[in-house]
Amino acid sequence: MTDIIIGIDIGTTSTKTLAYDRNGQIWSEVEKEYPLYSPDPVRKEQDPEEINQAVMHTLAAVAKEVQQKGGTVSGIGFSAAMHSLLAVDQAGNPLTNALTWADQRCVEEVEELKEGNGHDIYLRTGTPLHPMSPLPKLMWMKKHDPETFEQAHKWISLKDYVFYTLFNRYIVDYSMASATGLFNLENLAWDQEALEVAGITEDKLPEPVPTTHVVRGLSEEKAASLNLDPDTPFVLGASDGVLANIGVGALKPGSIACTIGTSGAIRTVVDKPTVDPKGRIFCYALTEDKWVIGGPINNGGISFRWVRDNLFPDLNEKAKEKGISAYEELTARASNVKPGSNGLLFLPYLTGERAPFWDADTKGVFFGLTLDHNRDHMIRSALEGVMYQMYSVAIALIEAGVEPTEYRAGGGFAKSSLWRQIMADIFETEIVIPESHQGSCLGAAWLTMKALDMIDDLESVQDVISTRVKHVPIPEHVTIYRKLKPVYLRLARTLPSEFKAISEVQRDLANL
Repeated sequence: MTDIIIGIDIGTTSTKTLAYDRNGQIWSEVEKEYPLYSPDPVRKEQDPEEINQAVMHTLAAVAKEVQQKGGTVSGIGFSAAMHSLLAVDQAGNPLTNALTWADQRCVEEVEELKEGNGHDIYLRTGTPLHPMSPLPKLMWMKKHDPETFEQAHKWISLKDYVFYTLFNRYIVDYSMASATGLFNLENLAWDQEALEVAGITEDKLPEPVPTTHVVRGLSEEKAASLNLDPDTPFVLGASDGVLANIGVGALKPGSIACTIGTSGAIRTVVDKPTVDPKGRIFCYALTEDKWVIGGPINNGGISFRWVRDNLFPDLNEKAKEKGISAYEELTARASNVKPGSNGLLFLPYLTGERAPFWDADTKGVFFGLTLDHNRDHMIRSALEGVMYQMYSVAIALIEAGVEPTEYRAGGGFAKSSLWRQIMADIFETEIVIPESHQGSCLGAAWLTMKALDMIDDLESVQDVISTRVKHVPIPEHVTIYRKLKPVYLRLARTLPSEFKAISEVQRDLANL
């Protein structure tokens, strides 16, 4: 029987579960989508039980297929989107939906932090001051929903909730904890000053444990429902961002991982906690002696999804008739548009923005629109806009002292040859594309192998990651993008006051 490790990635729009052997070959892959609830422009929530059911459904399906193919599930590891927060009662029942990283209700609390001791807390915790962070979310809950705040037995993430339903324990890995704004990077414990600002004590949070922490002991009933042996080891794992570095093989100094899923990020691995005096980058734990620094953008694939749903609402059915996905149809249409989209720029701030500006009030903008533009220009402009924003994060990382030696790209966007080429042209460098597009799942699986002593070190992942393709910049395209990049960056830097003004209007209108 072949030893198989399952990696589960609990994402913002779907849960992806993949099974790997020791050679990194995929034995099974199942994905299940779920909604993101947005009752008003600032709230972005998820139903924790919908996410939990997606995890159980995909895990059971993958485990069953592995067994049918003659494999043995030897371990299961987890990846998850960062910054989610929900309250549960004494019995473990959710008192709230999960506030996701995209939720912006705590803008005022972030401003309070910036005017007070927030920067000092950032320097200790590595989590930039932004509404994504659970710290200001807790401040908001205490102020605006005191009843729930007092009733809460625990404040946990979506991954913590899934583990509680599996093992009846409240635990959180160092990686997820280090993305809360409440966790001290140096002593790997909850930061007392941050807890005081949030208005909670340690007993209201899960127990922090290493990312390689192993849990066993599923109930017979739960194991049967998941097609697993009750003694199957579960490894708590880490956040999707840091695991994506493993998944694309970006573990050496200067090796930069560029990931675009729902959101996006640029990251590199370092040997000690590192923060930026200007507060532009994050620092999150990978293991007890490896850390990942970088910057995230809010709007990656979610921008493409917005284009699909709002500019081409009837495309899904038409694409099905052709036997392709709606995204493939959109990409095909965008490929017929020349680089630069005939001077149309898209600032992809549909859910505010994080790195490098950390401004929740930013808004999406099509700039330069004329009668000569059509919807196809808007598709390509959206793809380019995401890459301009990723490029601006790369600039910040370089200014913070990182010397890139290579760029390795992964995530859902890596399925698109056009989007990959746009990245190479805008970054003006070669982009390496690993074979697997689900880097966080592979990262979770490989970390699980390390935790179970199936491999000697994480760097061994590079032996099993084959390079699917490399994209090199096309000189004519580079020339065009060099004209547009400065315009994009100036717009991003000069519009904040107007973003703030329109955000205030939008909040007023939402309250009418």
